[in-house]
Amino acid sequence: MRVPCYVGPDVRRPRVVASTALIAALALVAVPGSVGSWVPNPSSQVDSSLFRQVEVAALVRGTVMMIQPPDPGARSGGNLDRGSTLFEPSQRTEPLPAPVRPAQPAAAAGSVSLNPWRWDGNVSWYGPEFYGKRTACGYAMTQQLLGVAHRDLPCGTLITFRNPANGRTITVPVVDRGPYVYSRQWDLTGGACLALGHCYTGAFQWRYARAG
Repeated sequence: MRVPCYVGPDVRRPRVVASTALIAALALVAVPGSVGSWVPNPSSQVDSSLFRQVEVAALVRGTVMMIQPPDPGARSGGNLDRGSTLFEPSQRTEPLPAPVRPAQPAAAAGSVSLNPWRWDGNVSWYGPEFYGKRTACGYAMTQQLLGVAHRDLPCGTLITFRNPANGRTITVPVVDRGPYVYSRQWDLTGGACLALGHCYTGAFQWRYARAG
């Protein structure tokens, strides 16, 4: 027994056709057309008037390179080719000339003092309260002892003193340690200050005694 079946009209085909037409219309609007560009064609001829002839003169023979090779020969006046002839260098018998140096100014004459006089305005003296005793360097402290006390110099170091007031000069050894008063570095014995004629704290000139 056949059962009747109702089939409605097919609406898919009109929808597909309408969608295709809409896509084609949008493509025509969104994609611009050709503006005159063309693909190179081997059979077409290029107008020679569009180009200008340019001559490039090479400084060296051979292949022209934009970057010079590190070979020093590339920087010479020319390169070897098949027609070049090689010659032996001439043998020099005379000596090479001496390099020319600029003249140096003559040094000015002068003198340098290796042991200058030094000035000390605070030299003192000592002795009376130490007579009859031994100094730090082992000397017997007497009224006649000629020497000087210093805190650091080795015992026996010879020092020359000059009294600027009268010009007297005497050379004495370091015989003791002292002075222990701030800002003083020399302390003459009683015999030394009497020889210099200056038994009080004052100015003296001094320097290291020269050997011989």
